[in-house]
Amino acid sequence: MGGAPIFIEGAEGAWLVDVDGRRYVDHVLSWGAIVAGHAHPRVVDSVASGLARGAGAGAPSADELALAERIRAAMPSMERVRLVSSGTEAVMTALRLARAHTGRDGVIKLRGCYHGHSDAMLVRAGSGVATLGLPDSPGVTCGAAADTLVADFNDLASVRRLLDQRPDGVAAVIAEPVAGNMGLVLPDPDFLPGLRLLTAERGVLLVFDEVMTGFRVGPGGAQGRFGVTPDITTLGKVIGGGLPVGAVGGRAEIMDALAPSGPVYQAGTLSGHPLAMRAGLAALACLDEPGAWERIERAAGGVASVLAEEARAAGVALEASSIGGMFGFFFADAPVRTWSEVERADRARFRAFFHSMLREGVYLAPSPFEAGFVSLAHGEEELAAFGRAARSALRR
Repeated sequence: MGGAPIFIEGAEGAWLVDVDGRRYVDHVLSWGAIVAGHAHPRVVDSVASGLARGAGAGAPSADELALAERIRAAMPSMERVRLVSSGTEAVMTALRLARAHTGRDGVIKLRGCYHGHSDAMLVRAGSGVATLGLPDSPGVTCGAAADTLVADFNDLASVRRLLDQRPDGVAAVIAEPVAGNMGLVLPDPDFLPGLRLLTAERGVLLVFDEVMTGFRVGPGGAQGRFGVTPDITTLGKVIGGGLPVGAVGGRAEIMDALAPSGPVYQAGTLSGHPLAMRAGLAALACLDEPGAWERIERAAGGVASVLAEEARAAGVALEASSIGGMFGFFFADAPVRTWSEVERADRARFRAFFHSMLREGVYLAPSPFEAGFVSLAHGEEELAAFGRAARSALRR
């Protein structure tokens, strides 16, 4: 978006403070990782008590089991869980498992969805790849990308065509069930059920990348909210309470192929790091408090509503939406459902709006291709501050 980046000195609740002492309502929240709010006492105390016992031994801990059980309780499709260090690593492992399980090489991804920065997934990706205008990414070989096929989000026909072109060659379809890396784009009512049906008919595994949506759009993730069960799920960000973590899980018959039980190798020195486990357990416990999900949903819905109302009052074409603790908006005059419609939205208007909001004390993701977030710490004060900033920014 241009301009000088802000450097953060500290954060508490829903607010950031930069090195110059300016305060901002935070709607980036470590790119979705901070669900309870910055420096939540429960998370801080849990990590501090764990650190007092040592930073980690490179061996299993009881907290690793506890977090895996917490995840499995929320998402029963994850019969086995392997904890890793990042969402990128979780996706790499998921696709390796899918290829090993099916004996096929091809993977279908959806244009504009982002699944980390492994070579095979940097094909028509969203997030920073789209923001910076990278064609895919220098350094990715043709061989690495050759088995990655690209369909379109909310376009079942495009997925069906690719499956028909390689009837015995596709191992998996991987999707963000709610697209959050091309801005927030909700799935059409028939899209996720359609993906499940198409893949099941052809013996193709369905992988839901819930790095962004897991414990964000509902207590059971997108799969729980929409009632569609994938074969493999990847998680990250929020399950670590702000510390680096990821997870991959799925049906036992698929996951049991992972070493040391099976021949599919995966390892990581800091996988399941005990401090990340403790932070994740503490943060997710906050979501179990009575009314927590209602508060999250109300906060995100409030932001989307305020944006829409202020845009109408200013005569600005803007489409806003929310789901769970996520919200998004496009400077467009019609609902946005696909990547091609995302590309037609007014990016120049977003750039000006972003900088105006930053000057007014609201921190949004510096990209039109990212969702926004709220935490349990976002309440009426933060919504009022957002509304004042939006009113000023939309009338410039």
